[in-house]
Amino acid sequence: MSTLFRFATAGSVDDGKSTLVGRLLHDSKAILADTLESVARTSAERGFGGEPGAIDFALLTDGLRAEREQGITIDVAYRYFSTGRRSFILADCPGHVQYTRNMVTGSATADAVVVLVDVRNGVLEQTRRHLAVVQLLRVPHVIVAVNKIDLVGYDRAAFEAVATDVADIARELGLTDAHVIPVSALAGDNVVERSANTPWYDGPSLLELLEELSTIDELETDLEALRLPVQLVIRPQGGLSPELASGGRVGPQDGLEAPTGDFRDYRAFAGRIESGTVRVGDPVEVFPAGVTTTVVGIDRGPVAVDEASAPLSVSLRLADPVDAARGAVIAAAGSLPAPRRELDADVFQLDGRPLTTGARVLVKHGTTTVQAIVTDIRGRLDLDTLATAPADSLATNDIGVVRLKLAGGIAALPYASHRRAGAFLVIHPQDGATLAAGIVLEAPA
Repeated sequence: MSTLFRFATAGSVDDGKSTLVGRLLHDSKAILADTLESVARTSAERGFGGEPGAIDFALLTDGLRAEREQGITIDVAYRYFSTGRRSFILADCPGHVQYTRNMVTGSATADAVVVLVDVRNGVLEQTRRHLAVVQLLRVPHVIVAVNKIDLVGYDRAAFEAVATDVADIARELGLTDAHVIPVSALAGDNVVERSANTPWYDGPSLLELLEELSTIDELETDLEALRLPVQLVIRPQGGLSPELASGGRVGPQDGLEAPTGDFRDYRAFAGRIESGTVRVGDPVEVFPAGVTTTVVGIDRGPVAVDEASAPLSVSLRLADPVDAARGAVIAAAGSLPAPRRELDADVFQLDGRPLTTGARVLVKHGTTTVQAIVTDIRGRLDLDTLATAPADSLATNDIGVVRLKLAGGIAALPYASHRRAGAFLVIHPQDGATLAAGIVLEAPA
């Protein structure tokens, strides 16, 4: 089981996302004493809870001054903690519809998304919107935390009514791995420890479930072939001293971690393995060179290893002198798709400037960036009905179906089959701002 798990929280305003995250951090002993003391002091000054010593756990994640003053979450707050079984990176996402784009960015790389629902209000439009985004992003796991169960007297019928609605929406959206848990973020029921107040619920607590779920890397390592986008080509002449570049040996004084030995002929392709496993002796092909060769060495920093799997960063030494630079892709032989110079994609508009037909942009896919033009906007997705409505431009927070024509080919796969190989960014060519995030659909007819 992977030791690192990424998850995000989402839900409607005031459903208790920040409180849940704060409770999770507190009960898993991930809060420093001085931070806890500061939060307790602020809670007392505001008279939170009406009882001495009551803590407003939301203050542990709402870090912006505007967030604390308004009592809402505005930006994605990232927090890190660990248990005896796993390390976590969590993203506490805003709930307001105005910040849907923040929820998209917080969930894009998540292994799971925890969607909160207030048991008193049930499933709302924003709940449907967030579950629809989770489905579009193909997040492997979705957990629906039915919060504030203490405010309805831990009523089983109230919980099951919400669980039934969630099951109906999940079936409608095609979400196949949805877990529903009754919780009280404020009281701590079923957050870290299973609660005696819900004897009718025999499932795991939220933390227990998070410790058990598979990560994207585990799923793609098992199911996908090797894929490594090249970030850097390592050559002695690129950064070593003149003595080393002329045939010396690497030492600690040179600030370069690499296997010891004569580096006059050393050439390796460094990058992060997106999926699969690579072993010495494996046949691989290189995009865009179109060359098939063999892996003769795998280096992890200064150590040569026989094999490596996602998500490790490694340097691969190949049997043949392949012409490849940053932006190339090394993959298992026979697994690379044909170069794509045209993309049909779902695009999440992030920038305030609208995306229009004819716009000239840059597309960043993996470690490569190519020029592109928006040739068609097929429509805008209505996240409440999941229907596509006609549109000639996309505004902030819109999700649209577009076609892009690229100046150069990229080794993209449909997002449904490979999340990392099917994701890209749309960048403004003048100021470098990220305009939109996109996911590749099936190849255009």
